[in-house]
Amino acid sequence: MEGKLKFPSPFFRWRPHPWHGLEPGPNPPNIVHAYIEITPFDLVKYEVDKETGYLRVDRPQRSSSIPPTLYGFIPRTFCGERVGKLSPQSTGGDGDPLDICVISERPITKSEIILNARVVGGIQMIDGGEADDKIIAVLYNDSFWQDVKDLKDLPKAMIDRLQHYFSTYKLVPGKEKSTFIADIYSADKAYEVVRASLLDYEETYGG
Repeated sequence: MEGKLKFPSPFFRWRPHPWHGLEPGPNPPNIVHAYIEITPFDLVKYEVDKETGYLRVDRPQRSSSIPPTLYGFIPRTFCGERVGKLSPQSTGGDGDPLDICVISERPITKSEIILNARVVGGIQMIDGGEADDKIIAVLYNDSFWQDVKDLKDLPKAMIDRLQHYFSTYKLVPGKEKSTFIADIYSADKAYEVVRASLLDYEETYGG
């Protein structure tokens, strides 16, 4: 029909679920999509609601620590049996999408955004006995960080801040600490973890 509006392909009549409806990235495990839940300016911990896909208030940040980077997850990933096996001190994966921290030179103050991120390493965190890895990445087209290929290329202070944040962000006064960092790993190990989470997702939810 002449004059009929043509929609782009792909076209989503409804908003895709950020975990299940988005692609994991243009070239995983190296270049991935990151759905951002919180920014370094947020004093409240937000998490995507697994049922609706909307962002839900999880809790105010319990300590004075704030996330040093953008923080979210890689779509269509799942921390299941394979991710758990890569974390020897865990009892298995935590059953969530794979978390990712994205470093950007310019301040990004909005959450609920999607960006391309280049994976450079990771933090192997154990939370309540379960693997809760944090992939570390840089914004893909960020010219300031374009030469960073591996964790060793980042300033030590940045890694220290990430370690401190994840060591303290769930602390509750008077209660025993439930998390600890088991390892800090390079890009090659991070690729392995991303691949494992993609396979865990496929097995759990289908391709």
